[in-house]
Amino acid sequence: MASDSTLLYDLPAITLRRVSVSEMDNNVYLLTAKKTGVQVLIDAADDAGAIRELLASATPDTPCPLELTAVLTSHSHWDHIRALPELLGTRTADTAAGTHPRIEAAAGEADAPAIEAEKGVTIDRRVQHGDQLTYDGIALDVIHLRGHTPGSVAFVYPVEDGPTHIFTGDSLFPGGVGKTWAQEDFSTLLDDVEARIFDLYEDDTIIHPGHGAPTTLGAERAQLPAWRERGW
Repeated sequence: MASDSTLLYDLPAITLRRVSVSEMDNNVYLLTAKKTGVQVLIDAADDAGAIRELLASATPDTPCPLELTAVLTSHSHWDHIRALPELLGTRTADTAAGTHPRIEAAAGEADAPAIEAEKGVTIDRRVQHGDQLTYDGIALDVIHLRGHTPGSVAFVYPVEDGPTHIFTGDSLFPGGVGKTWAQEDFSTLLDDVEARIFDLYEDDTIIHPGHGAPTTLGAERAQLPAWRERGW
């Protein structure tokens, strides 16, 4: 089935699906709660049509009606927010008419103003390090990772009796941290990635980056000294 092409993990409480959009190979992630049909989207990067197909592809994952409840944004860079207006833009009219519940938009506190200014949307929740986002059947912890942008955040989905999943945006990839534009920013980002991810989570933790293939902390851990030495 075509829907299976988007399926990454069938976990006890949720399914995790992904689609790559745009010429920049942006990853858009979808978590669907099996018992409620609630859906949480991470990074509405581009191509709202493809994202809507991704949302619909989760129909077999739950006996409940699907309901997109939240759109989370890892950071403010233009290539990660292009589909936000189309996904969120009609919610005011729908909500006022009582035909659709409001979709919550969330992003890092320091990046939210830039997202709002560029795309003309409202960020309802401006999250900080240590916050938890809780929806009906889905709970995600927030990690602030300073450096790629001032308000970049990662979203953590812990799995009981299984590997943790972390959605790192452009802050952590296979082979290194995300791009920075000053040595101080690189040092800050690597410090945060070490202290807030590598020091706290096990080697089997799965990293889902904003572009390209996933990795695990175990596959990357031994490279940390080399990343710091090379300075990028």
